[in-house]
Formats: sequence, structure tokens, C-alpha cells
Amino acid sequence: MLNGHERALTQLKYNREGDLLFSVAKNKNPNVWFTVNGERLGTYMGHEGVVWCVDVDWTSTKLITGSGDNSCRIWDVETGRVLQEFKTRSAVRACGFSFCGNTIMFSTDQAMGHQSQLSVFDLRDSYQVENDEPFMRETMTDSAGKISSAVWGPLGETIVTGHESGALTLYGVKECSMLNRITPHSGLISDLQPSNDLNMLISSSKDFTAKLFDIRSLDIKKTFKTERPVNSASISPSHPHVLIGGGQDASMVTTTSVKEGKFDARFYHLVFEEEFARIRGHFGPINTVAFHPSGSSYSSGGEDGYVRMLSFDQEYFNFEFES
Repeated sequence: MLNGHERALTQLKYNREGDLLFSVAKNKNPNVWFTVNGERLGTYMGHEGVVWCVDVDWTSTKLITGSGDNSCRIWDVETGRVLQEFKTRSAVRACGFSFCGNTIMFSTDQAMGHQSQLSVFDLRDSYQVENDEPFMRETMTDSAGKISSAVWGPLGETIVTGHESGALTLYGVKECSMLNRITPHSGLISDLQPSNDLNMLISSSKDFTAKLFDIRSLDIKKTFKTERPVNSASISPSHPHVLIGGGQDASMVTTTSVKEGKFDARFYHLVFEEEFARIRGHFGPINTVAFHPSGSSYSSGGEDGYVRMLSFDQEYFNFEFES
């Protein structure tokens, strides 16, 4: 159990090898941890507000974070030095590196008279970076509402965004335009995570469901139902399993909620859509979950400010689901 944040967690991200775990929260300092023993390797100092999102590039040399202080920053992972800062007009809600690491995307909130936007920069072009002129910028002026989450598609060719209206939008980066839009949820999409092979995508929503999609076509493949808002969901890289975390809003939490199991991490079979396990631990809603790249463990971050790393027993690997 890792205690490095004083406030609620907002996102967790493993690097490609799985030896590092990056965490961001509603306090202003992202952390990085060794996954082998839970030791905190370092803290990234510089943001002045809540940090909503984090991603690390393929080589684990650069980190990107988006914050409520109206900035998106790129850091040197090893030294903690800020390599680039993008000033925005509103809070940065989602961010990420493309597969090659040369391109970044981030989304901003609808606030202070400014519309929600998706911006894509090529870091190799100094003119784009220095003059705040991305090669792609989409402004949300339609009914989809602000962007609440976003991820890159395969080979950095597409970006999928989730919206507060429950809509999913597929953008073509080369085309610099929208390719497809569906509305699979009736509530805000709180999280999007791709599968390890980038063929599938899972969404989490306040409408009490998580849904599995083909990441290229946005065709719905599976639906996982709960009786509470879903804040985050992750696809196992080694088993046909889905991990879901959530719970009601912090303002609605009561003293009986822990006993009622509303803060458990839940496991579903990816094919049969059936729940087969629950794990307790957090003393509040789970805001973010992530499988280790090997599938041997997972981490969860909660409203209680703690990050929990859990390794699976051998029984998990021997388990066979009975349909």
C-alpha cells in the first residue's frame, strides 16, 4: 500500500516494462514507484493544481502530465526536469504519447468561456511547440460535450475520445478530422484504456457499465454491468479478464459503504461478461485501475489517497472459468 499522495488518485500508468508505476492525484505532485518493492523513486515538482492525467513514452525516458493549473508538461523521467510546457486556457483532462513518442495529444476542459479542445503536436517541429500551433486541433462545439478521456489508437494513426455526454469519437490523425462517432453510454465516460495489443478498447462510465470495443471501428463487443458508477476499467494482457473499479461519488459515501462492497475491485470474464471475483481494500471509491504489463499483478488508486499494488496468487493462474 503506497502512501505518496495526500488527496484522491486520478490516474495510474505503468511503463512498458512494468518496473515503474506513475501516479497522479488531486495534489500537485506526480510520483513514480518501483513496482518490485513499492519504493518511491521520485516526485515531479512543478504543477500548481490537480494533476488529471499521465502517460509515459515507449522508452520510459519522457513523461507527460496534464493539470488543472492550465498546463500540459513533458518531463525527463530520470531527472524530473521539465522539458516542455504547454500553456492552455483551461484544465488539461487527458494526455498521451503516440506509439513512436514523437507526437503528443491532450484535451482541455470547457471552462471560462472556452470550448473543450483536442490538440495534437509533433514534438519534432519546434514551430508547432513554440507558437502553440498544433497540426491538429479539434474544438467540441456539438452535442458530444467536453472530452473527459482520450487514448491513442494503433500506430498513432487515430485518437479515441470519450465525452461527458457518453459519446465516443474516433479521429484520424493524418486526416485531421472525425472518422466516426457513437453514443454507447448514457453518462459521462470516465476512463478509456486500450488492450495491450491495441486491438480493443474498454470504456468506463457513470451509467454503471463498462463496454468493450473494436478500437478501429468502435463496434461494441461486450458490456459489463454493475450497480454503481464505473470510474476505471482495464483489460488483462495475459488472461480474458477485465478489472473494474468505481463507487459512488465521494459526497455520497456513508459509513456502511465499505461493508456493502461498493468499493471492491471487481473481475469480469471478458467473453462471458460475468463477474467472478471481488477484492476489498480501499476506504472509498476506486478512481483508477491498471493491469501490470505482464498480467501478474494490478494497481488501484482510490479516493482515500492510497495506491494499492496487488500480486496474484498461483490460484489465479490455475483458475478456469466455468461457463
